[in-house]
Amino acid sequence: MAKLGHIRFIYKPVLFFACLLPFAWLLARALQLGGLDLGANPVEEIQDTLGIWGLRLLLATLAITPLRLLTGLAWLLQFRRMLGLFAFFYVALHFLNYLVLDQTLSLALIVEDIVKRPFITIGFSAFVLLVPLAVTSTAGWRRRLRHRWQQLHYSIYLVGILVCWHFYWQVKKDISEPLIYIVILTALLIPRLLQRRKRRQKARSRQGAGGSTGASTLTRREIHE
Repeated sequence: MAKLGHIRFIYKPVLFFACLLPFAWLLARALQLGGLDLGANPVEEIQDTLGIWGLRLLLATLAITPLRLLTGLAWLLQFRRMLGLFAFFYVALHFLNYLVLDQTLSLALIVEDIVKRPFITIGFSAFVLLVPLAVTSTAGWRRRLRHRWQQLHYSIYLVGILVCWHFYWQVKKDISEPLIYIVILTALLIPRLLQRRKRRQKARSRQGAGGSTGASTLTRREIHE
């Protein structure tokens, strides 16, 4: 089992800087450091890079629980919040890039774009759902909201579906890459569905045996996954 000091002072800093690397690389390209550049369409390149890393880190966040179930390493859960916040970081920059650089904060252009391209509405919906998850990700908010915190954070699954859907509809010709992410998301959601089904079966069996108190205890002990 990993020691607490190793997690706090080694693993978490390494993960933090690893999550920042795509942004640092994108910034270096934007500033044309070392002969780097963003290509012929820099706004689109920034948009695509931020969006894809937001999706990847979102899937990495969702992968923590299946990895914990497969390996039995409970300390992996300590990385979930950081990965989730970095996913929000990239998705938020993706959204801001669209508003500022792509649409120049023009409400008329944004409304016209939403009407013409519904995938933008789906992406915006995913971002709106992510905001309260990021805001309430602290231990303080978890204590305040109690069981409602868990219910709120279950929406991360819907966010994952919406983001993959957004990516799939955005691609015009080659859909192979979004399909890969859809397959990964499906593989990450299946263990959760199986686990919840198993829990419900246990709860029903306990209730049938007169153990309704035990069933309610099981529900309270469920951790957001």
